[in-house]
Amino acid sequence: MIAMIEVITGILALLAGGFALVAAVGVVRFPDALTRMHASSKVGAFAGSLALICAAVDIGSVSAVTRAVIAILFLFLTAPIGAHLLGRAAAWRSGQEAKR
Repeated sequence: MIAMIEVITGILALLAGGFALVAAVGVVRFPDALTRMHASSKVGAFAGSLALICAAVDIGSVSAVTRAVIAILFLFLTAPIGAHLLGRAAAWRSGQEAKR
């Protein structure tokens, strides 16, 4: 019989893969760099967080949960900043003025 932890881990892994697929489709399908950055940073950070939660649940130790929480915080702090800087660089490269 399958344990409840394995079911939860499987669901989290499928959700993480699904959101990563949505982010990849968004990067391919969106027309310009700014909307592509939105898809890759927001959904990608969420998919990565789900994958880290999945790993922490599967391992089950306090150390794994602590490391997953630290990595998730790092993801949510750095992904928007990186997307913002790349978006500004794309706008500058296309010749648009940056609004302040």
